[in-house]
Amino acid sequence: MDIRTSQVTISEIEQVLCRVAEIKAARVVTSSDGVIQEIHVLALPSKSPKQLVRDIESTIMASFGIPVDHKKISIAQLGQDMLPKEETAKELTRPRIKSINSQVSGVRATVTVDLELDGDSYIGEASGAASQTGRLRLVAQATLNAVEQYTHGSYSFALEDVAVVQLGRERAAVSCMALVTPLGEQTFVGSALMRQNEKDAIVKATLDAINRRMGFLTTQ
Repeated sequence: MDIRTSQVTISEIEQVLCRVAEIKAARVVTSSDGVIQEIHVLALPSKSPKQLVRDIESTIMASFGIPVDHKKISIAQLGQDMLPKEETAKELTRPRIKSINSQVSGVRATVTVDLELDGDSYIGEASGAASQTGRLRLVAQATLNAVEQYTHGSYSFALEDVAVVQLGRERAAVSCMALVTPLGEQTFVGSALMRQNEKDAIVKATLDAINRRMGFLTTQ
């Protein structure tokens, strides 16, 4: 339920937001009757957009008792060159594999991949034909579906192809996917040596394709 800002001014909310370490500027837009419609923030890239959204929600709630829908918060991040030198070495958001499960029923297979991102669990699921190649694709697709949950639909991923190949003495998984945004699409390829099993390597290869972009996948 929307709560009106009748007890506080817009400038007070903006001032409080600018006290958050990563936030350099903030603008709050309200409707004529005082309901927050949009919150625009310019921030340093030292924290993931998802965590920044949480900080904004918590800051406004703690300071003014006003709940804000995360979909109303827009984050714009400055480049890495704006960070102090000690901050540039910080690792961007990296997913951690919690579990990979697959189940075959007749000619159909279902794969679930559980990833941990920013301390939260995101489970992606994919179902399809239980062929050998099909099961490999399901693992990669379930991984992408889990990451899409993290972005709250801000981005869409299209799996192009996945394969397990022999490279000299080693076997490796290779995953090719497209990141689709309102501005177009980009294709990325990731790889991972097989250290445990095919499923684990495919998840790691799929994440390898997008790991460097994880810190910029914003929540809208």
